[in-house]
Amino acid sequence: MNEVLNPVEIEAAIRECARRIHNGVRVVTEAERAARERRRRYDHAFAVAYMQNAGPAHEKRYAAEVATTGQRAEAEDAEIAFRHAERQARAVEAELRAWQSVGASVRTMYGAQS
Repeated sequence: MNEVLNPVEIEAAIRECARRIHNGVRVVTEAERAARERRRRYDHAFAVAYMQNAGPAHEKRYAAEVATTGQRAEAEDAEIAFRHAERQARAVEAELRAWQSVGASVRTMYGAQS
């Protein structure tokens, strides 16, 4: 690919990356908030289920695990979504750095032709 980019296109790409990073902060924060909320719900449901069982400690733990499988799955899914949002944010930051590098190269190229 030998596509020639001009500085205006590069600046537009950099602005778009900056906008995506700005929006990504909200997305990551909301994903983290949801993951923590679901983890709290799971922990609470586990504690309630644990205390409701009258058997020995190991039986109480297993009974609580069985009783809260759904809440645990929700908490794990929310954690996965949060980690995905973080990875996407890092990817956009890497894209921004790449565009900045391309911009520096193009500026050097245009400067060499002057």
